[in-house]
Amino acid sequence: EIQPSNRRYPAIILQQKRTAGDQILHVEGLTASVEGRPLFKNLDFYVNKGDKIAVLSKDSLAITTLFRILAGELKPDAGGFKFGQTITHAYLPNDNEKYFQSDDNLIDWLRQYSAEEKDEVYIRGFLGKMLFSGEEVFKKCNVLSGGEKVRCMVSRMMLQGANLLILDEPTNHLDLESIQAFNNALKDFPGTVLFTSHDHTFTQTIANRIIELTPNGHMDKLMTYDEYISSEKVTEQKEALYA
Repeated sequence: EIQPSNRRYPAIILQQKRTAGDQILHVEGLTASVEGRPLFKNLDFYVNKGDKIAVLSKDSLAITTLFRILAGELKPDAGGFKFGQTITHAYLPNDNEKYFQSDDNLIDWLRQYSAEEKDEVYIRGFLGKMLFSGEEVFKKCNVLSGGEKVRCMVSRMMLQGANLLILDEPTNHLDLESIQAFNNALKDFPGTVLFTSHDHTFTQTIANRIIELTPNGHMDKLMTYDEYISSEKVTEQKEALYA
């Protein structure tokens, strides 16, 4: 007799409340350092509609700093950026501790991020998609595990309905089923994504463009992750930048 599987897949459904126009994001001359150590400098690129960009660096702090600047949490040393008028963005941080400092239950925690609809059934729907069901939605948000916090943050992101997603190591703390569901959701997402991940398959199957940050400049290639890491020409250019 075949035993039924106990594997549970979350229903990650990423929808845009508003379709983006042609102007997405322009980063111009962006420079950042930490304690005098350069992370990246004179970063300059346009994001095109529908781009799914994997951001790489030997220094993960450089990527987190870039994403936090774009999310409005940090100021750059120099340069700036501009989102298009139709752009709404959602940020999934690597470190989400500051979002879970209260003793709100999960319904009240998620409700605060809903601009329009506050109805409990509506809020429960987004938690249910991330496998919080029944009495679990009354759990206090400050006692959650790492994986539960990421699932809450994904619920928040689905609720926001943004057309540009900024994802810093989104697969951290997630189980295989959740990673697979996230992977499929991002492949199907009609909007634009900037992300970083140590998961090779995740990066290869989602990214159509690679940007690599170095202290001396950056690489920007319209290619898949596998093409990027196997290209001898790219490797030579990278070595020059890291030298």
